Amino acid sequence: MNRYFSIVVPVYNRPEEVRELLESLQKQVFQKEFEVVIVEDGSSESSEEVVKSYQDTLQISYFYKANSGPGDSRNFGMEKARGDYFIILDSDCILPPQYLTEVEKELQHKFVHCFGGPDAADESFTTVQQAINYVMTSFFTTGGIRGGKKSVGKFQPRSFNMGISKEAFEKVGGFGRIHPGEDPDLTFRIWKAGFETRLFPNAFVYHKRRIDWNKFYIQVNKFGMVRPILNRWHKGTAKPTYWFPTLFMLGLIVALLLALVGIGLPLWLYGCYFVLLFVDALLKTGKIDVAILSLYAALTQFAGYGFGFFKSTMLLNFSNKEPEELFPKLFFKKK
Repeated sequence: MNRYFSIVVPVYNRPEEVRELLESLQKQVFQKEFEVVIVEDGSSESSEEVVKSYQDTLQISYFYKANSGPGDSRNFGMEKARGDYFIILDSDCILPPQYLTEVEKELQHKFVHCFGGPDAADESFTTVQQAINYVMTSFFTTGGIRGGKKSVGKFQPRSFNMGISKEAFEKVGGFGRIHPGEDPDLTFRIWKAGFETRLFPNAFVYHKRRIDWNKFYIQVNKFGMVRPILNRWHKGTAKPTYWFPTLFMLGLIVALLLALVGIGLPLWLYGCYFVLLFVDALLKTGKIDVAILSLYAALTQFAGYGFGFFKSTMLLNFSNKEPEELFPKLFFKKK
Protein backbone atom coordinates (compact mmCIF):
# COMPACT_ATOMS: atom_id res chain seq x y z
CA MET A 1 0.00 0.00 0.00
CA ASN A 2 1.31 3.44 -0.95
CA ARG A 3 0.90 5.13 2.45
CA TYR A 4 1.68 8.78 3.10
CA PHE A 5 2.45 9.79 6.69
CA SER A 6 1.50 13.17 8.11
CA ILE A 7 3.22 13.90 11.41
CA VAL A 8 1.07 16.26 13.48
CA VAL A 9 2.59 18.14 16.42
CA PRO A 10 0.76 20.65 18.63
CA VAL A 11 3.07 23.09 20.39
CA TYR A 12 2.58 25.63 23.13
CA ASN A 13 5.46 28.00 23.98
CA ARG A 14 8.19 25.45 23.24
CA PRO A 15 10.21 26.55 20.18
CA GLU A 16 13.39 24.78 21.32
CA GLU A 17 11.49 21.52 21.75
CA VAL A 18 10.26 21.86 18.19
CA ARG A 19 13.83 22.38 17.01
CA GLU A 20 14.99 19.15 18.67
CA LEU A 21 12.06 17.20 17.27
CA LEU A 22 12.54 18.53 13.73
CA GLU A 23 16.24 17.79 13.93
CA SER A 24 15.41 14.15 14.72
CA LEU A 25 12.84 14.02 11.89
CA GLN A 26 15.49 15.33 9.52
CA LYS A 27 17.68 12.33 10.46
CA GLN A 28 15.08 9.66 9.69
CA VAL A 29 16.37 6.82 7.52
CA PHE A 30 12.86 6.33 6.11
CA GLN A 31 13.02 6.24 2.30
CA LYS A 32 9.52 7.51 1.47
CA GLU A 33 8.23 11.06 1.57
CA PHE A 34 6.32 12.30 4.62
CA GLU A 35 5.06 15.66 5.83
CA VAL A 36 5.21 17.48 9.16
CA VAL A 37 2.36 19.69 10.39
CA ILE A 38 3.17 22.03 13.28
CA VAL A 39 0.15 23.58 15.01
CA GLU A 40 0.93 26.55 17.26
CA ASP A 41 -1.77 26.47 19.94
CA GLY A 42 -2.01 30.16 20.83
CA SER A 43 1.61 30.44 21.96
CA SER A 44 3.24 33.70 22.97
CA GLU A 45 6.65 32.18 22.12
CA SER A 46 6.35 31.41 18.44
CA SER A 47 7.98 28.42 16.72
CA GLU A 48 7.47 29.87 13.24
CA GLU A 49 11.11 30.87 12.67
CA VAL A 50 12.30 27.47 13.85
CA VAL A 51 9.91 25.79 11.41
CA LYS A 52 11.06 28.01 8.54
CA SER A 53 14.67 26.95 9.11
CA TYR A 54 13.72 23.35 8.20
CA GLN A 55 11.63 24.09 5.10
CA ASP A 56 14.50 23.18 2.77
CA THR A 57 14.99 19.72 4.28
CA LEU A 58 11.47 18.68 5.38
CA GLN A 59 7.99 18.81 3.86
CA ILE A 60 6.65 21.03 6.62
CA SER A 61 3.64 23.26 7.27
CA TYR A 62 3.07 25.75 10.08
CA PHE A 63 -0.32 26.90 11.39
CA TYR A 64 -1.16 29.33 14.18
CA LYS A 65 -4.52 29.17 15.96
CA ALA A 66 -6.14 30.42 19.16
CA ASN A 67 -5.42 28.35 22.26
CA SER A 68 -7.94 25.50 22.54
CA GLY A 69 -5.88 22.65 23.97
CA PRO A 70 -3.75 19.86 22.51
CA GLY A 71 -6.67 17.65 21.47
CA ASP A 72 -8.35 20.32 19.37
CA SER A 73 -4.98 21.33 17.93
CA ARG A 74 -4.28 17.76 16.85
CA ASN A 75 -7.70 17.65 15.17
CA PHE A 76 -6.92 20.94 13.42
CA GLY A 77 -3.60 19.54 12.20
CA MET A 78 -5.17 16.33 10.89
CA GLU A 79 -7.79 18.33 9.02
CA LYS A 80 -5.03 20.36 7.34
CA ALA A 81 -2.77 17.35 6.66
CA ARG A 82 -2.46 15.75 3.23
CA GLY A 83 -1.65 12.22 4.36
CA ASP A 84 -3.81 9.14 4.77
CA TYR A 85 -2.17 8.06 8.04
CA PHE A 86 -1.50 10.52 10.86
CA ILE A 87 1.26 10.20 13.45
CA ILE A 88 0.62 12.28 16.56
CA LEU A 89 3.64 13.37 18.60
CA ASP A 90 4.20 15.67 21.56
CA SER A 91 6.65 18.51 21.00
CA ASP A 92 8.92 17.20 23.78
CA CYS A 93 9.67 13.97 21.89
CA ILE A 94 12.86 13.11 20.00
CA LEU A 95 12.74 10.29 17.45
CA PRO A 96 15.44 7.68 16.89
CA PRO A 97 16.48 7.53 13.19
CA GLN A 98 14.61 4.27 12.54
CA TYR A 99 11.26 5.40 14.00
CA LEU A 100 9.26 5.82 10.76
CA THR A 101 10.82 2.68 9.30
CA GLU A 102 9.59 0.68 12.31
CA VAL A 103 6.09 2.15 11.98
CA GLU A 104 5.94 1.25 8.29
CA LYS A 105 7.27 -2.26 9.00
CA GLU A 106 4.52 -2.89 11.57
CA LEU A 107 1.76 -1.57 9.31
CA GLN A 108 2.97 -3.71 6.40
CA HIS A 109 3.12 -6.79 8.64
CA LYS A 110 -0.42 -6.31 9.99
CA PHE A 111 -2.30 -3.12 9.28
CA VAL A 112 -4.11 -1.46 12.17
CA HIS A 113 -6.09 1.78 12.18
CA CYS A 114 -4.55 3.03 15.43
CA PHE A 115 -1.25 2.29 17.12
CA GLY A 116 0.81 3.53 20.02
CA GLY A 117 4.50 3.31 20.74
CA PRO A 118 6.52 3.35 23.98
CA ASP A 119 8.55 6.21 25.40
CA ALA A 120 12.15 5.91 26.53
CA ALA A 121 14.75 8.07 28.25
CA ASP A 122 17.88 9.09 26.38
CA GLU A 123 21.23 9.14 28.16
CA SER A 124 21.27 12.94 27.86
CA PHE A 125 18.16 13.29 30.04
CA THR A 126 18.50 14.54 33.62
CA THR A 127 18.37 12.11 36.54
CA VAL A 128 14.89 13.34 37.46
CA GLN A 129 13.65 12.91 33.88
CA GLN A 130 15.00 9.35 33.78
CA ALA A 131 13.43 8.48 37.15
CA ILE A 132 10.04 9.84 36.10
CA ASN A 133 10.29 8.03 32.77
CA TYR A 134 10.95 4.78 34.64
CA VAL A 135 7.88 5.03 36.90
CA MET A 136 5.66 6.16 34.01
CA THR A 137 6.60 3.08 31.96
CA SER A 138 7.36 0.33 34.49
CA PHE A 139 5.09 -2.71 34.79
CA PHE A 140 5.48 -2.46 38.58
CA THR A 141 4.00 1.06 38.73
CA THR A 142 1.61 1.49 35.79
CA GLY A 143 1.01 -2.09 34.69
CA GLY A 144 2.68 -1.38 31.35
CA ILE A 145 -0.28 0.63 30.02
CA ARG A 146 2.03 3.24 28.44
CA GLY A 147 3.78 0.83 26.10
CA GLY A 148 5.41 -1.88 28.16
CA LYS A 149 5.74 -5.26 26.46
CA LYS A 150 3.91 -6.63 29.48
CA SER A 151 0.59 -4.92 29.87
CA VAL A 152 -2.50 -5.27 32.00
CA GLY A 153 -5.45 -5.41 29.62
CA LYS A 154 -5.95 -4.16 26.07
CA PHE A 155 -3.39 -1.59 24.92
CA GLN A 156 -4.49 2.04 24.98
CA PRO A 157 -2.28 4.30 22.81
CA ARG A 158 -1.07 7.59 24.28
CA SER A 159 -1.00 10.79 22.25
CA PHE A 160 2.69 11.57 22.81
CA ASN A 161 3.38 8.74 20.30
CA MET A 162 0.28 7.61 18.46
CA GLY A 163 -0.87 6.83 14.94
CA ILE A 164 -4.38 6.91 13.51
CA SER A 165 -5.63 6.36 9.96
CA LYS A 166 -7.51 9.12 8.19
CA GLU A 167 -10.46 6.74 7.91
CA ALA A 168 -10.63 6.18 11.69
CA PHE A 169 -10.15 9.90 12.43
CA GLU A 170 -13.02 10.89 10.17
CA LYS A 171 -15.31 8.21 11.58
CA VAL A 172 -14.78 8.99 15.30
CA GLY A 173 -14.27 12.76 14.99
CA GLY A 174 -10.85 13.00 16.60
CA PHE A 175 -9.95 14.09 20.12
CA GLY A 176 -12.38 15.56 22.63
CA ARG A 177 -12.00 18.64 24.84
CA ILE A 178 -11.00 16.86 28.06
CA HIS A 179 -7.32 17.18 29.03
CA PRO A 180 -5.59 15.11 30.15
CA GLY A 181 -7.47 11.97 29.22
CA GLU A 182 -8.19 12.88 25.61
CA ASP A 183 -6.15 9.92 24.35
CA PRO A 184 -7.92 7.07 26.24
CA ASP A 185 -11.23 8.78 25.45
CA LEU A 186 -10.31 8.64 21.75
CA THR A 187 -9.16 5.02 22.08
CA PHE A 188 -12.47 3.93 23.59
CA ARG A 189 -14.39 5.62 20.77
CA ILE A 190 -12.10 3.96 18.21
CA TRP A 191 -12.91 0.57 19.72
CA LYS A 192 -16.63 1.33 19.70
CA ALA A 193 -16.37 2.23 16.01
CA GLY A 194 -15.01 -1.25 15.28
CA PHE A 195 -11.33 -0.41 14.84
CA GLU A 196 -8.43 -2.12 16.61
CA THR A 197 -5.40 -0.67 18.40
CA ARG A 198 -1.97 -2.21 18.80
CA LEU A 199 1.35 -1.54 20.47
CA PHE A 200 4.31 -1.08 18.11
CA PRO A 201 7.09 -1.98 20.60
CA ASN A 202 10.00 -0.88 18.41
CA ALA A 203 8.45 2.47 17.40
CA PHE A 204 9.62 4.22 20.56
CA VAL A 205 10.39 7.88 21.15
CA TYR A 206 12.64 9.64 23.62
CA HIS A 207 10.11 11.55 25.70
CA LYS A 208 11.96 14.54 27.11
CA ARG A 209 9.47 15.59 29.77
CA ARG A 210 10.38 19.09 30.89
CA ILE A 211 9.10 18.58 34.38
CA ASP A 212 9.88 18.99 38.07
CA TRP A 213 8.45 17.19 41.08
CA ASN A 214 5.61 19.67 41.62
CA LYS A 215 4.57 19.59 37.96
CA PHE A 216 4.76 15.80 37.99
CA TYR A 217 2.44 15.61 41.00
CA ILE A 218 -0.06 17.98 39.36
CA GLN A 219 0.07 15.96 36.13
CA VAL A 220 -0.57 12.56 37.72
CA ASN A 221 -3.20 14.08 40.03
CA LYS A 222 -5.10 15.18 36.92
CA PHE A 223 -4.67 11.71 35.42
CA GLY A 224 -6.31 10.32 38.54
CA MET A 225 -9.21 12.77 38.40
CA VAL A 226 -9.85 12.06 34.72
CA ARG A 227 -10.10 8.28 34.97
CA PRO A 228 -13.48 8.12 36.83
CA ILE A 229 -14.91 10.55 34.26
CA LEU A 230 -13.82 8.22 31.46
CA ASN A 231 -15.28 5.26 33.36
CA ARG A 232 -18.63 7.07 33.46
CA TRP A 233 -18.54 8.04 29.79
CA HIS A 234 -17.44 4.63 28.52
CA LYS A 235 -19.34 1.87 30.28
CA GLY A 236 -17.44 -1.37 30.68
CA THR A 237 -13.97 0.20 30.60
CA ALA A 238 -13.51 0.55 34.39
CA LYS A 239 -11.02 -1.87 35.95
CA PRO A 240 -10.28 -2.78 39.58
CA THR A 241 -6.60 -1.99 38.90
CA TYR A 242 -7.43 1.72 38.59
CA TRP A 243 -7.96 1.68 42.37
CA PHE A 244 -4.44 0.41 43.02
CA PRO A 245 -2.71 3.79 43.66
CA THR A 246 -5.49 4.89 46.04
CA LEU A 247 -5.41 1.62 47.98
CA PHE A 248 -1.61 1.66 47.96
CA MET A 249 -1.46 5.08 49.64
CA LEU A 250 -4.25 4.33 52.14
CA GLY A 251 -2.53 1.05 52.97
CA LEU A 252 0.79 2.82 53.46
CA ILE A 253 -0.79 5.25 55.93
CA VAL A 254 -2.34 2.32 57.85
CA ALA A 255 0.99 0.44 57.79
CA LEU A 256 2.83 3.44 59.28
CA LEU A 257 0.21 3.77 62.04
CA LEU A 258 0.39 0.05 62.83
CA ALA A 259 4.18 0.24 62.99
CA LEU A 260 3.87 2.88 65.71
CA VAL A 261 2.03 0.37 67.91
CA GLY A 262 4.45 -2.47 67.23
CA ILE A 263 2.78 -4.22 64.27
CA GLY A 264 5.47 -4.12 61.63
CA LEU A 265 4.47 -6.77 59.06
CA PRO A 266 2.45 -4.46 56.74
CA LEU A 267 5.28 -1.90 56.63
CA TRP A 268 7.77 -4.72 56.00
CA LEU A 269 5.70 -5.80 52.98
CA TYR A 270 5.82 -2.24 51.64
CA GLY A 271 9.57 -2.32 52.16
CA CYS A 272 9.79 -5.47 50.04
CA TYR A 273 7.89 -3.75 47.24
CA PHE A 274 10.23 -0.77 47.26
CA VAL A 275 13.27 -3.06 47.24
CA LEU A 276 11.80 -4.81 44.18
CA LEU A 277 11.18 -1.44 42.54
CA PHE A 278 14.71 -0.26 43.30
CA VAL A 279 16.30 -3.42 41.88
CA ASP A 280 14.15 -3.28 38.74
CA ALA A 281 14.95 0.42 38.19
CA LEU A 282 18.66 -0.30 38.70
CA LEU A 283 18.58 -3.16 36.19
CA LYS A 284 16.59 -1.13 33.65
CA THR A 285 18.62 2.10 33.89
CA GLY A 286 21.98 0.91 35.21
CA LYS A 287 22.18 3.99 37.44
CA ILE A 288 21.92 3.88 41.22
CA ASP A 289 20.97 7.58 41.52
CA VAL A 290 18.08 7.08 39.05
CA ALA A 291 16.99 3.97 40.95
CA ILE A 292 16.92 5.89 44.25
CA LEU A 293 14.97 8.78 42.75
CA SER A 294 12.58 6.28 41.17
CA LEU A 295 11.33 5.39 44.66
CA TYR A 296 10.38 9.01 45.32
CA ALA A 297 8.89 9.29 41.83
CA ALA A 298 6.74 6.21 42.47
CA LEU A 299 5.47 7.63 45.76
CA THR A 300 4.69 10.93 44.04
CA GLN A 301 2.87 9.11 41.26
CA PHE A 302 0.79 6.94 43.59
CA ALA A 303 -0.08 9.85 45.87
CA GLY A 304 -1.04 12.21 43.04
CA TYR A 305 -3.01 9.69 41.01
CA GLY A 306 -4.48 7.87 43.99
CA PHE A 307 -5.87 10.90 45.79
CA GLY A 308 -7.04 12.47 42.51
CA PHE A 309 -8.88 9.25 41.59
CA PHE A 310 -10.49 9.02 45.03
CA LYS A 311 -11.59 12.67 45.03
CA SER A 312 -13.06 12.42 41.54
CA THR A 313 -14.85 9.15 42.29
CA MET A 314 -16.48 10.58 45.42
CA LEU A 315 -17.60 13.80 43.75
CA LEU A 316 -19.00 12.05 40.69
CA ASN A 317 -20.94 9.54 42.79
CA PHE A 318 -22.30 11.95 45.39
CA SER A 319 -23.00 15.03 43.28
CA ASN A 320 -25.65 15.75 40.70
CA LYS A 321 -23.30 17.99 38.73
CA GLU A 322 -21.76 17.07 35.39
CA PRO A 323 -17.96 16.49 35.16
CA GLU A 324 -17.43 19.84 33.40
CA GLU A 325 -19.08 21.63 36.32
CA LEU A 326 -17.11 19.70 38.94
CA PHE A 327 -13.74 19.89 37.18
CA PRO A 328 -13.72 22.89 34.81
CA LYS A 329 -9.90 22.93 34.66
CA LEU A 330 -9.96 19.51 32.97
CA PHE A 331 -11.88 20.82 29.95
CA PHE A 332 -10.96 23.31 27.25
CA LYS A 333 -13.71 25.70 26.21
CA LYS A 334 -15.33 25.42 22.81
CA LYS A 335 -14.03 27.93 20.29
